[in-house]
Amino acid sequence: MFNKLVCSAEAVSYYTGKCVAWLTLAMMLITCLIVLLRYGFDIGSIALQESVLYLHAMVFMLGAAYTFKDDEHVRVDVFYRDFSASKKAWVNIIGGIFFLLPFTLYTAYLSMDYVSASWRVFETSPEPGGLPFVYLLKTLIPMMMISLIIQGTADILKNIGVVNAARTAKGQN
Repeated sequence: MFNKLVCSAEAVSYYTGKCVAWLTLAMMLITCLIVLLRYGFDIGSIALQESVLYLHAMVFMLGAAYTFKDDEHVRVDVFYRDFSASKKAWVNIIGGIFFLLPFTLYTAYLSMDYVSASWRVFETSPEPGGLPFVYLLKTLIPMMMISLIIQGTADILKNIGVVNAARTAKGQN
C-alpha cells in the first residue's frame, strides 16, 4: 500500500514538473518580446513584464516538489555523499520528519490568512496596466507547501522502505 501511495505522489510531482517546465520556454519568449517591443518599437507593457514574474513564480513554486522528487534540491552533502544507502535513508527520514514537514505545515498555515485576504478583495497589481491576478499568484504559496508535503511524505515512506530492505538483507546474511 505504501508503494502505491509513493508511486501516486511521485507521479503527480513528475507530471506537474514536466508541465511547469514548459513555462520556462514561455517565459523566455515573452522576455524576448518585451525586449523587442521596448528597444525595437519603444513600446512598454507592465502586464507583459509582470507575466514573466508570474511565470517565474509558477516554475519555482510548482516545480519544487518535482525537484525534491528527483533529489536535485540544494543539500550540503559534505558527509552525506559518502554515506551508505541505509544511512542516507535515515538522514532523509529524520530531515523529512523534523525539518521539511514542520516547515511546510507551518508555512502553509501562515500563508492561509495572507492568501485569503488577497482573495477577499481579488487583489490586483498596484501598477497601472498590471495584471489583475495577484490573488492567484499568492495562492501558489500554499499550493507549493501542499505539493512539498505530499512529496515529502512519499520520500519518507520510500526511505522507510530502503531502511527495511537493508535490515531484511542484513537478517538474511
